[in-house]
Amino acid sequence: MNEIIVKADGKSGIDDGKLLKALKRSLEMQGKPIKKVLLLPPDFTRSHSGAGRITAHYYELLKDSCQVDIMPALGTHMPMTREERLAFFGDRIPDECFIVHNWRNDVVKVGEVPAEFIKEVSEGLMDTAIDVEINRRLLDKSYDLILSIGQVVPHEVVGMANYSKNVFVGCGGSNMINKTHMLGAFYGMERIMGQDHSPVRKVFDYAEEHFIKDLPLVYVLTVTTNEEEGVVIHGLFIGRSRKVFEEAVALSQEKNITFVDKPLKKVVVYLDPHEFKSTWLGNKAVYRTRMAIADGGELLVLAPGVRQFGEDARNDELIRKYGYVGREQVIRLLKENEDLQGNQSVAAHLIHGSSDGRFSITYAVKHLSREEVENVNFRYMSIEEAYAKYDPSKLKDGPNVLDDGEEIFYISNPALGLWIDRNRFA
Repeated sequence: MNEIIVKADGKSGIDDGKLLKALKRSLEMQGKPIKKVLLLPPDFTRSHSGAGRITAHYYELLKDSCQVDIMPALGTHMPMTREERLAFFGDRIPDECFIVHNWRNDVVKVGEVPAEFIKEVSEGLMDTAIDVEINRRLLDKSYDLILSIGQVVPHEVVGMANYSKNVFVGCGGSNMINKTHMLGAFYGMERIMGQDHSPVRKVFDYAEEHFIKDLPLVYVLTVTTNEEEGVVIHGLFIGRSRKVFEEAVALSQEKNITFVDKPLKKVVVYLDPHEFKSTWLGNKAVYRTRMAIADGGELLVLAPGVRQFGEDARNDELIRKYGYVGREQVIRLLKENEDLQGNQSVAAHLIHGSSDGRFSITYAVKHLSREEVENVNFRYMSIEEAYAKYDPSKLKDGPNVLDDGEEIFYISNPALGLWIDRNRFA
């Protein structure tokens, strides 16, 4: 199939007419009858991706002529609630179309990325093979077409999210998820974020090339920003080749990376309570700002919806047990504790969520106690106390000067970008 690349001319983004025309073309260009389709959109944690609208369009285009199954690429995230599905995909898709991916139980091994390759791409930091596991439905030969839908945006583990990550992590299994998260953590997220050819991306590229080339898979990628009028889709990239991903990366680097001219002393980040219910997700406030925060600086996370640490019970238990105690301490704990060895994505998450003492991290919460927050090595503030001074309704994205003269840098959604001191980005 040829690639379809549509870019907006200005700030207003791609209108619905152009969007729908491109999606129709992507189906027509298959050149074969389509009787059964599997859609792989992101979940509600990517609510600003435009993928909900695209999934709904594909359903409307296909529903009268074929069976449409929709399996959100959850990865380790908790299953979407019906309310989240309605908010993201609209109310025209029947509940029975949706399938829940279980990353622990629903996968089969299709190959292995060899240890020698891992050693090479990690610069010797890891030398263990990685199993390539994907949801068994992707191997169901009754599907004429599999559409992987999602947003390309800076990411802490792989560098730039989506493309084959949507398959190998979003619809993948524990071995791939655990080991690639550790690979990214060992290599260092500040060497990865906002970049294309990271060690983890090279693992996904290897797996794409060697193990899933025969799948009837097409990637549908977006680059978006969130403006006052809502989500704006600046680019739509459809195809199977790596070229469509690379084009999306270039646009995302332009639209989703904010450079600051000097390190920031205090950053305040708001987490939408509908989108962020755990620190597993909410720590994007840490990941996406850490390259902009000054040594000795402060990060205040306004987290009214955060009520737990992990996205499932086991991960939550381990985060509570070990805490965000810094890279070197987590590596030591990993060597000494079998429960972390069997859940390496948690160990990676603990590394990513720590500032290693370089700046302070305060969570302002409603549903967690001071003891719970401080026990995982964050500072605590009640959401009421935080709102009394840092009211999101009165702050604008970027620099703000408060009534008492305090200067802060405000971010209304950390999932949509990456903030970097200009001198720290290669």
